[in-house]
Amino acid sequence: MRKIVVILLLAITSKGFAQNPNKLFGKDPIINLENFQQQTLYFGFYLGFNAYDFKIDYKTVGEDIQVKTSTGFDVGLIADLRLHEHVNLRFEPGLYYTKRDLQYPESYFPTTPSYSDKLREVNSTNLHFPLLLKFSSLRTGNVRPYLLGGVSATLNLSSNAKSIDDNYEDSFRVQSWTTNYELGFGIDIFSEYFIFSPSIRGVFGLNDELIRDNNPDSPWTGNIESMKTRAVFINFSFH
Repeated sequence: MRKIVVILLLAITSKGFAQNPNKLFGKDPIINLENFQQQTLYFGFYLGFNAYDFKIDYKTVGEDIQVKTSTGFDVGLIADLRLHEHVNLRFEPGLYYTKRDLQYPESYFPTTPSYSDKLREVNSTNLHFPLLLKFSSLRTGNVRPYLLGGVSATLNLSSNAKSIDDNYEDSFRVQSWTTNYELGFGIDIFSEYFIFSPSIRGVFGLNDELIRDNNPDSPWTGNIESMKTRAVFINFSFH
């Protein structure tokens, strides 16, 4: 799937940037889509990659649970509302796929654990709903940097929140809904046909996501005070 995303990005951007680079970024560039961002409302879409992690706080000091992250992918839509010459309100709902592996130390278990007991795979299919403010600088030729910040809610379709089974039956459970705040930056590049906007954004979970096992002394959840999402999004937007 990641290969497909990369191929799509290359195909779209090569079409948009077929124009002579000197005319796009040179000393006296041709100004593309000069009035596009003067619209009150416009739309777009994005493709991207993500890396999700957990920030874990513990009840007692000991060995940490190791979180192994992997690169996921995402796709979504953009609605952009112009509030001011340099301020926009953006809604960017998207579908995010990711995976995190939790590797537990042997010291967490009363007896020698098996490999499967020490490993918990947390697969997530997220519907992500961010509401962001975009603060843009002055446009220089065909380039316009910006900052992003806002809040978001995430629905994890793979949370196992309704499952009556817990880790003793190999079911790791987290909350279905989480809330976050987000900060990032990016750059608008105005091509002949569209605006290409690469961006990077940090996501910081606000609420404890973990659903504890029924046994309060569970080796998987008993020593965890809170577990919150941390993530990095690298997205490529097209308007």
